[in-house]
Amino acid sequence: MPHYQFFATTPKAMEAVLCEELTQLGAENIKPALAGVAFEGDLATAYRVCLWSRTANRILLLLSTFEVKTQDDLYDGVKKINWFEHMGPEDSFAVTFSAKNSEVITHSHFGALKVKDAIVDQMRAKFQKRPNIEIERPDIRVNVHLLGQSAQLSLDLSGESLHRRGYRDITIQAPIKENLAAAMLLKSGWPNIAKAGGTLIDPMCGSGTLLIEAAMIAGDFAPGLLRDYYGFLGWKRHDEEVWLAIREDARQRKLAGMDKIPVIAGFDLDRQSVNAALAHIANAGLQHKIHVERRDIADAEAAASWPPGLVICNPPYGERLGDTQETADLYQRFGEILKARFTGWKAALIISDPELGFRLGIRSQKPVTLYNGALECKLLRFSIEPAAFFTPKAKTPEERISRAVEGSQQPAEEAVGADMFANRLQKNLKKLAKWAKQNQVTCYRVYDADLPEFAVAIDIYQGEETWVNVQEYEPPKSVDPFKADRRLAGVLAEIPKVLGIPKANVFLKIRRKQKNTDQYEKHGEAGQFHVVEEGGCKFWVNFEDYLDTGLFLDHRPLRLRIQKEAKDKRFLNLFAYTGSATVHAAKGGAIATTTVDMSNTYVNWAKRNLALNRIEGAHELIQADCLEWLAQEAAQPYCRQYDLIFLDPPTFSNSKRMEDVFDIQQDHVQLIAHAASLLAPSGVLYFSTNFRRFKMDHQALSDLRIEDISAATVPEDFSRNPKIHYCWRIQKTCAE
Repeated sequence: MPHYQFFATTPKAMEAVLCEELTQLGAENIKPALAGVAFEGDLATAYRVCLWSRTANRILLLLSTFEVKTQDDLYDGVKKINWFEHMGPEDSFAVTFSAKNSEVITHSHFGALKVKDAIVDQMRAKFQKRPNIEIERPDIRVNVHLLGQSAQLSLDLSGESLHRRGYRDITIQAPIKENLAAAMLLKSGWPNIAKAGGTLIDPMCGSGTLLIEAAMIAGDFAPGLLRDYYGFLGWKRHDEEVWLAIREDARQRKLAGMDKIPVIAGFDLDRQSVNAALAHIANAGLQHKIHVERRDIADAEAAASWPPGLVICNPPYGERLGDTQETADLYQRFGEILKARFTGWKAALIISDPELGFRLGIRSQKPVTLYNGALECKLLRFSIEPAAFFTPKAKTPEERISRAVEGSQQPAEEAVGADMFANRLQKNLKKLAKWAKQNQVTCYRVYDADLPEFAVAIDIYQGEETWVNVQEYEPPKSVDPFKADRRLAGVLAEIPKVLGIPKANVFLKIRRKQKNTDQYEKHGEAGQFHVVEEGGCKFWVNFEDYLDTGLFLDHRPLRLRIQKEAKDKRFLNLFAYTGSATVHAAKGGAIATTTVDMSNTYVNWAKRNLALNRIEGAHELIQADCLEWLAQEAAQPYCRQYDLIFLDPPTFSNSKRMEDVFDIQQDHVQLIAHAASLLAPSGVLYFSTNFRRFKMDHQALSDLRIEDISAATVPEDFSRNPKIHYCWRIQKTCAE
């Protein structure tokens, strides 16, 4: 049987687990790569991997690699393959196309069409008949990945992602994917615990994924045995005899292994989740092997006859539960239950916030990084022994805020060094208040971690009242949390005194290091909005419900510049947030504006800002993924044209609404190129980012005139931190 080259894709950070699986399944020349593993073997090897891999997503059979310097190169490279060897004219196929760092093909849909055309044209030339396109379950699925100028053309032998085992048919909130559940179990030592007869309990079992994957591992149950579809089944080179033999061997192993499954039990308080788990267990044929009941986490306990084993779960992260304090309390209660009822057991859970794991009060082994979708998580593993127990002192952000506010009620002299902070704030206020009055600025930053011990940013907002927005930069781990809280208490005590405002008008938030778009996530439900002014424009701001208020103060000079330049122009505002730049453009006399943001909340907020300023007319508001919207508009033969564009994207985004992860450093070339394609001949594009390590790729954008205007766009109140943002003025080189 001939040997082939294969590539197994897997979720990020699971490559090492997949390598171990491939070794056990007889693969050769195994080489880990980003988001997957390359290996070699015959068809029998590929069939075994498709059937037995618990962590892979897809198994790709490499057909060819070729250079793509033009769009025709892609078409020609695909057409060089003799597709008659893989499919007939009556068969169906589908194309999956992805591209990264390509200057030739930047849109996946366009690339897929090119691949499809090459295959269809070859078939039609010989048979005067074209094969059908079938998206869901085609006879073969063609996969092309374009990295720079190098294209890799493959057949997808899995057909659809291997995490789809075939037992799930009920969707509930936030289910964990099957291959992630399997990776958690493998990294937690479940195979050895099961062989020794240990029990597995999931006290927050949801739809039962961890329970079923645990039973499959313990019972030598091939995870792909329930599937009725693979990508190789309709392939002309498929070896049915070899496949049936491998499948029959798996069936026999399952029959022999079912009796080896130890006690596996799951609890959940939600009735719908329990019903879903029972349905999935029945679909998997494991209804007599897994025990599930409706039980609160507070009642989680092993029966006296169950041997010690593994407690494992995918608890709420806070992102899913929605209430950070409620989540923190849950983890603390869970830790107390583990200590009281499961001493001598092992435990494992996957979390996104290490602080929550700390709340358990049990020292863990070195965490293992895994990804639940795009969310980076840590798998914590514990031996539940008294020697590992401790009393957690760390607090959630909400608890720290509460404690700091309580501390602010104490006399100022009890707060460490509060008088130094008060003196600095008074000095800054004296200087900046005069500047603000002269320049008619009513919202400005008055303090930004001037004293390292008091690491907060303080912004003043003046409207019908004066409000203060305080943001505490998350203290480093080297700082004693108690001291940080006391200093924060001193800050909160001094601000009302220095500024002469009520304590109720001071709002506090903790600004953590951002990994995605957390600054756009909702933090509360107070719903209190206030009106402030800037450059003759009015804006709604909110101090309680979001990390940011709705008005980025550091962009004030750029918004005023847009207002001055907007007269009789068409203006486009991308990643528009609350539409403040749009309001300025409209006030400056723009004849039409387009405002695009992915968040319905912020599109509506922008609409309210326009209404607040009594702006009517040709002002278009679009809720859309800006990247996708831009790509679609840029691909139009007669695309929209704008005289003035403001482009202020996030540094990083893995929003659930976006198909791909966005990284400003990696993706800015394509983003700017697409935006510039919408510029009128003499139009101006303002591009801004607050990513401090950002480097503009001038060479890749050599067809544009790019001027760094960062220094001119940093306002006086942010001058202490000149790297608050970077900004460029961009025009087409043909512009005069």
